[in-house]
Amino acid sequence: MDEILIECTPGISGDMLLAAFYDLGVPQSVFEKPLIKLGLKNFFSLSFHESKSYTLRGVKAEVNVLINNKKKKWKDIKQLILSAHLDKDLEIMIIKVFELLAIAEGKVHGHHPDEVHFHEIGNTDSLVDVIGVCAAIQYLKPQNIFCNAPNLGKGFINSEHGKIPIPSPVVLELISNSKINICSDYSIDEELSTPTGIALLLTLVKFFKFPSEYSIYSYGIGIGHKKLPYPNILRILEINLPGYKKNYYKNSPIFEEISIQEAWIDDHSSEEIAFFVEFMRHEGVLDISYKTINMKKNRIGFSLIAIVPVEREAYFRQLWFQYTNTIGLRERRQGRWVLPRREGECVTSIGKVKCKEITKPNGDIVLKPEHDEVMNLQKKYRKTALEIRNIISNTLEDFKPFKDLN
Repeated sequence: MDEILIECTPGISGDMLLAAFYDLGVPQSVFEKPLIKLGLKNFFSLSFHESKSYTLRGVKAEVNVLINNKKKKWKDIKQLILSAHLDKDLEIMIIKVFELLAIAEGKVHGHHPDEVHFHEIGNTDSLVDVIGVCAAIQYLKPQNIFCNAPNLGKGFINSEHGKIPIPSPVVLELISNSKINICSDYSIDEELSTPTGIALLLTLVKFFKFPSEYSIYSYGIGIGHKKLPYPNILRILEINLPGYKKNYYKNSPIFEEISIQEAWIDDHSSEEIAFFVEFMRHEGVLDISYKTINMKKNRIGFSLIAIVPVEREAYFRQLWFQYTNTIGLRERRQGRWVLPRREGECVTSIGKVKCKEITKPNGDIVLKPEHDEVMNLQKKYRKTALEIRNIISNTLEDFKPFKDLN
C-alpha cells in the first residue's frame, strides 16, 4: 500500500478507526489474532455491521466485553504485551500508544506511569481498539499516514473521576506535549476526540496535514456511536501521490519530540560513569554523552546528557536515580528533525558489513558503515579506519535493509 489519509472531521475514537479499517478491507482476523495471543479470546467479542449516520452509510464496530477484567496497572499491561510474542514492530507500536496514555494519566493524577491504573482507557474494549488498529496498520504497511487536525469538542463528560471538562485532562496533556494542531467545534457539547483516538494518531500519523495532490484508490467509513447534529463518520482513504510528491514526502525530514535528561555528578568514579553510559545505551537511549567538569569545592565531576524517547522518559528517569548517586535530574523536551534512514547490510570484498542508509531531501542516498563494524575490521585486517572505509566504499554492492524506512 502507498499512503493512508485519515479524515476525522467530527473527531476520532478507537472504535471508529477499527470500523473504517474493516470497511477499507482489513480482515476481522487481523484485528483478533494479536488479541488472542494476549490471552483475551474469552474476554471479548468483536463484530462489525452496516450502519448509517443520517443518510450516509458506513460500518459500526461493536466490542462486547464477556468477562469484566479488573483494571490493570500499565506495568501489568506492558508485561502482558511483551509476553505475547507479537511481531516486534507491532509490539513497539502498541507499547508506544499505551506509554503515551500512561505518561499522560500519570501526569494528570500525580502517579508514576508504571503505577497508573487505567480507567476507561484500560478496559478490555480499549485494549481491542488500540491493538486492533495497530494490527491494521501492520497489515496494510502504508508508506505514510496523513491526517487533518482533530476536533476536540467542548462541554463536560462523566467519568470515574466525576464530571470533567472537554477536552479531558488526559487529552489536554497528550495534545500539549505534541506537535499536533487541533480544532474545536463549539456548536455542540460533546467529547469528539477520545484519549485513545488521540494517542493512536500521535503514534501512527506522520503528517498532520493533507497532501495538495493525490488520487484515491479506495476508502472505508467508520461510524461512531454518538448522535451528533451532523454525520458522525470517520473516513480512511487509500491514496497515491504523484511521483514528485511521493519523493518529497518520502525524503522529507521527520519531526519528532525528544526528552533531554541531564545531571552533574561528582561522587562517582570514571569506571562507574562509563558503566552507566553503556548501560543506558543498552537500554535504548537515543544518545548519551559525558564530559568532566569542575564542580563546587573544586571537585572534578561529570556532566551527563542523555537524549531519550518521550514515551520512555519516565523509565530512563528511574534509571538515573537507581544506578547513579545523583539527587537531582534536569529534564526538558525539545524537537528534532531527522532524515529517513534504515539499517541493513552491504556485501563488500571483505564480507558483509552493517550499514545505515540515509536519504537526503533531494533524494541522494548516503551509506555509512557502522562504527563497530569498522573497528572489528581494523583489528581483523590490521588496517586504518580510513583504509577500511575506502575498501567498503569502493566494493560495496546492493544495500539490503533489515527494516523499512522510519
